[in-house]
Amino acid sequence: MIDQLKELVKALRPVKTDFDLMRIGGANDGGYLIPNDLNGIAACFSPGVADTASFEIALCKRGIGSHLADASVDGAPKGFTPLSFTKKYLDGYNDETNMTLDFWFNEHDLIAKDCILQMDIEGGEYATIIATPPEVLKQFRIICVEIHDTDAWFNPIAWNTVQTFFAKLTEDFHVVHNHPNNNCGTVDAQGFLLPRVFELTLLRKDRSEALGFVEDLPHSLDAPNVTDKPVLELPKEWYGA
Repeated sequence: MIDQLKELVKALRPVKTDFDLMRIGGANDGGYLIPNDLNGIAACFSPGVADTASFEIALCKRGIGSHLADASVDGAPKGFTPLSFTKKYLDGYNDETNMTLDFWFNEHDLIAKDCILQMDIEGGEYATIIATPPEVLKQFRIICVEIHDTDAWFNPIAWNTVQTFFAKLTEDFHVVHNHPNNNCGTVDAQGFLLPRVFELTLLRKDRSEALGFVEDLPHSLDAPNVTDKPVLELPKEWYGA
């Protein structure tokens, strides 16, 4: 299992591309590093609604509106007007409370237009991505996704899901950044450390070739998610050549 985990982590090592990273959103939680490749982006899809919308507000200032979705709230955060709000969770199936990413995306007239996906849905990311047809996933030029519950990866059924999830993501996307959430600590797997929660940024492969591995992390624009806990750096095994 540990050897398989190390192989997975190798596949997630961030790479350099033609686009420098920039910070979009707040100084702490809610801000993400993304490639400076926003020209022509039609919209952002942002499931998982928090108390603030600093990421979406920053995109709006650049002319990119956001579609929001979350069944646990009744609308967008105060002070932000989205392109739309859907009171449903994102998941791998459709019913009165849940919807798939392709169902949500296809409600909007954005076929053949590039979008951003910014997803923090507390573990629902696995089923959501696995259920998304590749042709829909490739509508997103940039994906920011918070990965949860790495302490559960050691269950054999969960591990199969994890492998499928990351294989789906990395088939058509480069990992360009990885930022561990310092609010959640690490998991020690026989001396191999995993951030319990981490934020991945991905760029669709047709936008740039991989120009070598990122050798230095954290990035100068990184910031801790919460300010009252120590900074959590990505373990060295997770990046570099």
